[in-house]
Amino acid sequence: MSTPRKPKVSLWAELAKNKELVVMVAPVILYFLVFSYLPMLGVYLAFTHFNFNGGLFGSPFVGMDNFQFLFESNILVHLTVNTILYNIAFIIFGTVTSMAAAVFLSEMRSRTLKKGTQSIIFLPYFISYVLLSVFVYNLFNYEHGSFNTVLKALGMPPVDMYSDPEAWKYILVLFHVWKWLGYTSVIYLAAITSIDSSLYEAAAIDGAGVLQKTRYITLPQLMPTFMVILMFNIGTILKGQFDLFWQIIGSNGQLYEATDIIDTYVYRTLTQNFDMGMATAAGLYQSVFGFVLVMTVNWILRKRSPENALF
Repeated sequence: MSTPRKPKVSLWAELAKNKELVVMVAPVILYFLVFSYLPMLGVYLAFTHFNFNGGLFGSPFVGMDNFQFLFESNILVHLTVNTILYNIAFIIFGTVTSMAAAVFLSEMRSRTLKKGTQSIIFLPYFISYVLLSVFVYNLFNYEHGSFNTVLKALGMPPVDMYSDPEAWKYILVLFHVWKWLGYTSVIYLAAITSIDSSLYEAAAIDGAGVLQKTRYITLPQLMPTFMVILMFNIGTILKGQFDLFWQIIGSNGQLYEATDIIDTYVYRTLTQNFDMGMATAAGLYQSVFGFVLVMTVNWILRKRSPENALF
């Protein structure tokens, strides 16, 4: 005996039935329409040679010329490699240090020490990149920087860090991890506090130590949180930390080879050449690449580990 089909309910009837929920979600929908979807019309600039007289839709249409220039000049390849490698380093070192900090904090028994340590490592998150750039400059300045002052005191020659591109690969990663350590560790610490305490109690009865509990209970339980954060990071793997790079490196052309990323190139293209089309083409490439990467990684996760996939 077949079950009777439920009558179809129209969209408007469903909206009228849940009008309170619709009113609650309406500001969110309006926000994304105005600030996320409507500005997407600007993508058209990537296919034009923009001029201010013609405006958005009155500028000459050039098709794929902007993209062709980016690819043929090898600029985009260099920028892409730099951006991806920096973000991979940020993800790896940021994840390892954040998880380690969260585990250490969770194992502290003194509430005062725990709160004090957490406040100290969280403090750099509130420091602006402008202040960070001043701190870095005073640290590595050739004449009066703290780093060279120590070298001179030890009888060693000073080092001109602002003309050494290789050194900044490590400096930028170090300060990025330092600034975001407290913020990210809080996320993992919240995940640790939600782990069932009976798991640790059973492990203690079996004679497990702190390292064994961390390896066999804490880290596996943190994997869902890690995968969600990883997916978000992969989605922005071509979106570098513009504030970090621009405030610390600025317009120092000697360091571009090792520190130039897509975001800084787009900014310079807008402010120095006023080439809206080229800048939008680079930004569009950035977004499409990130979207394809997220969809690909999510598809792989759905096949191998469905519980960790976003959708």
